[in-house]
Amino acid sequence: MEMYTNLFNKMASTCFEKCASRKHKENDLALGEMSCTDRCVSKYLEAQEKVGVVLQKANEAQMAQQQNLAEMQNALGGR
Repeated sequence: MEMYTNLFNKMASTCFEKCASRKHKENDLALGEMSCTDRCVSKYLEAQEKVGVVLQKANEAQMAQQQNLAEMQNALGGR
């Protein structure tokens, strides 16, 4: 749960800094700010998804390597 909270906070901070006007004359976002925010959030989530896929593949490869090492150790120890 903490991971999702951190993700949301970082995304909100990053997209706000990038998209929100420094001149807060109105309570609502302008159309350009809304479009920028939509694109920013979409790109941020897409990037996080890609990072997650890469990390999952790396984790699976590491697990397979550890399993192969354990099998080799068992084969050598079983002589």
